[in-house]
Amino acid sequence: MKILMVLTSHDRLGDTGKKTGFWLEEFAAPYYVFHDAGAEITLASPAGGQPPLDPKSDQPEFQTGLTQRFKGDPAAQADLAQTKPLASVDAADFDGLFYPGGHGPLWDLAESKDSIALIEAFERAGKPIAFVCHAPGVLRHVTTAEGQPLVAGRRVTGFTNGEEDAVELTAIVPFLVEDELKAKGGLYEKGPDWGPFVIADGRLITGQNPASSEAAAQALVEALS
Repeated sequence: MKILMVLTSHDRLGDTGKKTGFWLEEFAAPYYVFHDAGAEITLASPAGGQPPLDPKSDQPEFQTGLTQRFKGDPAAQADLAQTKPLASVDAADFDGLFYPGGHGPLWDLAESKDSIALIEAFERAGKPIAFVCHAPGVLRHVTTAEGQPLVAGRRVTGFTNGEEDAVELTAIVPFLVEDELKAKGGLYEKGPDWGPFVIADGRLITGQNPASSEAAAQALVEALS
């Protein structure tokens, strides 16, 4: 079982002067779900190398058992510091695909031709693909072989408008995940804000927020089993 995880390389939160990147729990929880399932994990990002961590996700109130495990795991930290350039990876080399969120992907991965082509290659090959929190937003330009939005007519979830309002970034982000999924014809659903909520529609798996990271990863493993 070979799983590719794709992280953001974007570290600027719009014009606020603040930093962003990937959300720690959304990387650490899936990483260990895959690791403990015996998967071979490859990490990639648009720029390669060390992806930027959203500093807010490193604050004490957002730590979990799995983020603490990562902080005590030099091998995992070394993996993260050496992500492959996204343009260098081939969907044919992997069985499944997972995108952690954080706000960073809304700027780079959502618009990346390499990311779009990669997701489309996995989808065309019938391989499971999973996205959590803001990462479902990277599907905005992804299409089916027939040229329709990939999410059109599919059950999907992602970071809610209410959750974005709560973190006071509605006016900062380039687009709202909930609104964009609906605009592309997705059959958007959501659970309570900040609670775990995951949808699997065929081979497309989406999770609503950081609390959904572990369950979304488990759903990907189940799809590969």
